Amino acid sequence: MPTVAVKLYSVFFKFLLKHRLQTRIQSPSDESDPFGITSRPDESIASSNPSFTDGVATKDIHIDSFTSLSIRIFLPESALSNPEPNSKPKRKPEAKGSGNGNGNGNAATDSPLFNVRRNSYGPSGFPMKETPPTRRNSVGSDPDMTLMSSGSYGGYSPTLDDRKRKLPVMVQFHGGGWVSGSNESVANDFFCRRIAKLCDSVVVAVGYRLAPESRYPAAFEDGFNVLNWLAKQANLAECSKSLGIKKCDGGHKHIVDSFGASMVEPWLAAHGNLSRCVLLGVSCGANIANYVARKAVETGKLLDPVKVVAQILMYPFYVGSVPTHSEIKLANSYFYDKAMCMLAWKLFLPEKEFSLDHPAANPLVPGQGPPLKLMPPTLTVVAEHDWMRDRAIAYSEELRKVNVDAPVLEYKDAVHEFATLDVLLRSPQAQVCAEDIAIWVKKYISLRGHEFSY
Repeated sequence: MPTVAVKLYSVFFKFLLKHRLQTRIQSPSDESDPFGITSRPDESIASSNPSFTDGVATKDIHIDSFTSLSIRIFLPESALSNPEPNSKPKRKPEAKGSGNGNGNGNAATDSPLFNVRRNSYGPSGFPMKETPPTRRNSVGSDPDMTLMSSGSYGGYSPTLDDRKRKLPVMVQFHGGGWVSGSNESVANDFFCRRIAKLCDSVVVAVGYRLAPESRYPAAFEDGFNVLNWLAKQANLAECSKSLGIKKCDGGHKHIVDSFGASMVEPWLAAHGNLSRCVLLGVSCGANIANYVARKAVETGKLLDPVKVVAQILMYPFYVGSVPTHSEIKLANSYFYDKAMCMLAWKLFLPEKEFSLDHPAANPLVPGQGPPLKLMPPTLTVVAEHDWMRDRAIAYSEELRKVNVDAPVLEYKDAVHEFATLDVLLRSPQAQVCAEDIAIWVKKYISLRGHEFSY
């Protein structure tokens, strides 16, 4: 059974959420807000920190001038190490950002940034804790990649350098029942930091528009728009890198918008490998991730160089008109019970489209295209005391029937959001879950091939 602390927090959480949902149901807004909001005023927010703290730097970016869509980038400090353990710098041995240069260590075991059971997809061999690379703290300190700004940035500013280590990119969608939650919340910030370090990847947490201000399909469109933005970033980075070869007026050319600001996000340009992109969705965010994966399959090469190689669905927010065993037995489960979920769906789906078998709600509804056999490898995480558990397992079984790698990890004595509310719950299963995710996903983001690394 869940701990006493989990039970008490669940009662408090359900009371607040039920009050919030009922208030919005009773006083609906007649006009939708196309710009939308991505966070509620009562949400506890963790400020971004562009310098490396606890092994991860974060940066917030508003990526759509027509909506409130934003992202928070989590950059692990391992990105500062040299890409190969025995490689020598092409220019000077003392070049910034090249590590200690001895090539004898193993970053996965020597550095405290890595769990001893996990090995990175491309170990750097440089103990970063002992000899961290020199960081650039001013925007204008490097002519190869700058953010056009009148003041000092005060964060890490990389260069477009071939020796920069390229990491896979994980696009993360937070939970919150469509109406709450945030990519900047304390709980989501804590979870994404853990994933960035364990998976040794750049995490892009998406701040999609919330309901009822922005109903379906706003959140789904925001998810796919982030993939399009990432593809644009990769292409702009290549153009900027080509232009940077020629100097003009003592500096390097770069692509800027009409206001003079750089259009290229330097963290992604220098450290992101978008040919190894993973989608990670939490609760209702898992519904978004699965939709984005389907759209990515349909779009195909038009998303190049972005390639979705895998997706992770953590206790997805699935329902259906025909109840499953868990939906009957655990209807009054912890955190999100069935009654509150119905309220959330009523706020998210347009009134004329409300149905428990809506394509956004039930993944087993036929005709959603493309064929399931084309879906990327899918890891599903479920909790024992979650009423939505059985439908998530059923979707995973359908994927396995068409030979998609789709394992299910079920955690005993766990509740909905157990791994992503760990900053509050301190659940022993949360760390184990994050480590299990890291083991599985490295089969698809490893530079050395499909392998398990310990």
